Amino acid sequence: MGNPQPHPAMDIPPDLDAIYSNMVRIAHTPAELVFDFARLLPGNPTLRLFARVIMSPVGAKLFYRALGENLARYEASFGEIPLPGEGSLANDLFRSIHPPENPPES
Repeated sequence: MGNPQPHPAMDIPPDLDAIYSNMVRIAHTPAELVFDFARLLPGNPTLRLFARVIMSPVGAKLFYRALGENLARYEASFGEIPLPGEGSLANDLFRSIHPPENPPES
């Protein structure tokens, strides 16, 4: 087996703005996948598109694999990421409320 190739240096422009996205729309053709990153804010019914990333199917699959590996590392460090709807509504609403250790007698 050959030596792994080193990763190229990444040039990050000093004026590059980081964005927050809480929505992504994914479309595809036979040749590419298109990821539209947007943000939806409370009280505003319109999604605002902030970035469009276009990848080849191979690039998207490698990204999918890398994302899965990084999420697994994150959960190993910080615990499982709960998804909405996976538990009961009572758990979602009241999981941080604990009964007293010794309830008072009536």
